[in-house]
Amino acid sequence: MANYSIHIENFSKTFENLKAVDNLSFDVEEGEIFAFLGTNGSGKTTTIRCLLKIYQEDTGRLLINSKEYNDSLNNIIGYLPEERGLYRDTKVIDILVYTSELRGIPHDRAVKKSLEYLDRVGLIEHREKNIAQLSSGMQQKVQLGTALIHKPEILILDEPFKGLDPVNRQLFIELFIERAKTGATILYSTHVIDEAQKMADRLLIIHNGKRLEYGSTTQVRKKYGTNSIFLSFEGKRPLKETEMYRSIISNKTAEIIPKENFTSNDILESLIKGGTKVLDLKVDYPSLNEIFIKLTKDGKK
Repeated sequence: MANYSIHIENFSKTFENLKAVDNLSFDVEEGEIFAFLGTNGSGKTTTIRCLLKIYQEDTGRLLINSKEYNDSLNNIIGYLPEERGLYRDTKVIDILVYTSELRGIPHDRAVKKSLEYLDRVGLIEHREKNIAQLSSGMQQKVQLGTALIHKPEILILDEPFKGLDPVNRQLFIELFIERAKTGATILYSTHVIDEAQKMADRLLIIHNGKRLEYGSTTQVRKKYGTNSIFLSFEGKRPLKETEMYRSIISNKTAEIIPKENFTSNDILESLIKGGTKVLDLKVDYPSLNEIFIKLTKDGKK
């Protein structure tokens, strides 16, 4: 039987006449990366804030290591809030050292750990700069450092990829996977779906405060078919939609979603005849991005 670092059961929260979260239940298992997916305003941040007692829930149970959040859990939790709160006139190195010391790390070790982190994320040359002198992406890396610096058992990250370019998103994907391999539990919220497919063990999709999907990444993708075509190409781009398929295109790659009664071979033959040169392809479960778009569109109807 799985051990749960985070347990949320029948949780609801209302702000005046707005039902922000409606009877939500899910578990985050020890040592897993759990993606909490939803559009802006879907209830992700409200759930995290109630879990950490920033807000008070209306109904339900929200537990961390089998108990409600309290200050005794601070040293085992790393929290990245949605709103960013770095002191703009403070040096980068001083913020990380101060945060480390708040978590009980002695000064000399705090300095060492802070320098190691800055080196890892490419900010070592900026250690003496004030936060105000950094780009938004650099500031995000410092903010992530305040959550990661003490190597917590549980990471709760609200939109961790906000402001990061693709190179730095990949850097933090690798860093989060490393932390999970050492036993850390990671719950992170996002509306950037591609990263979830790369690194999440399990996921939940929330929309308008209600759970739409929940399970392992593979299980959720498998539910929605096995015949999406993923290809790289040159020449003419596949169309966005035809009688045979819909497509999601990014640069020179595409996900082709066949419509009913059309096979992968039908579509490939049509693409090639139309001037698309297929360089590489595979047939797989639909992407999380395609599933997310479908579910949230259907949820608006």
